[in-house]
Amino acid sequence: MRDPPSFVSVAREPAVPSARPPLLVLLHGIGADEQDLLPIADALDPRFLVVSLRAPYPAEPMGYAWYALDWRTSPPTPHLDQAERSRAALAAFLPGLAARVGADPARTFLFGFSQGAVLALAVALSAPGLVRGVVAHSGRLLPGLDRLAAGAADLAGLEVLVLHGVDDDVIPVENGRAIRELLAPLLGERVAYREHDAGHFVTGESVADAAAWMTVRI
Repeated sequence: MRDPPSFVSVAREPAVPSARPPLLVLLHGIGADEQDLLPIADALDPRFLVVSLRAPYPAEPMGYAWYALDWRTSPPTPHLDQAERSRAALAAFLPGLAARVGADPARTFLFGFSQGAVLALAVALSAPGLVRGVVAHSGRLLPGLDRLAAGAADLAGLEVLVLHGVDDDVIPVENGRAIRELLAPLLGERVAYREHDAGHFVTGESVADAAAWMTVRI
């Protein structure tokens, strides 16, 4: 299978300009596109330069995916080869993105929703030097992610906020708790966890939590 194409993206310039602004990269869920998460940028710290990426693979019946899912199983089985291609492509893309947009690579954050959260965690844990922090919203662990994870010393600069809705019927909240359980021994107090009275969607409360968490880290 051929490699994924270059990422399509849309950007929002900082409302408070600076010479080398912090960079926030948005990673949408399956069936969406680069426009899906961009509206939350208005609720985040105005110093951020925000770039929202389109996942590389077409999804059925609409939108795009970071990797295909086999819906005949429960839960759906991920296409791990595609997931790895997307992970490697995103890790290779981030340093050049910061350089092209004039952002500070040491203050690069990822905000991923659903499948985007899966990719955000995979990139951050396998290449932690690329990322200052991750907001993983309504995600799950990619099978084999524990084998990808860098050593504790390499992860020393990484922080993660895990957000999940207790009424999520797409990716149940137990998946968010599993992320916390994996990360706690690796990150200690640098992993934060919040549950919300919500389903499989972003809420005003969850965005406010993400905004406050990122603001004190830039």
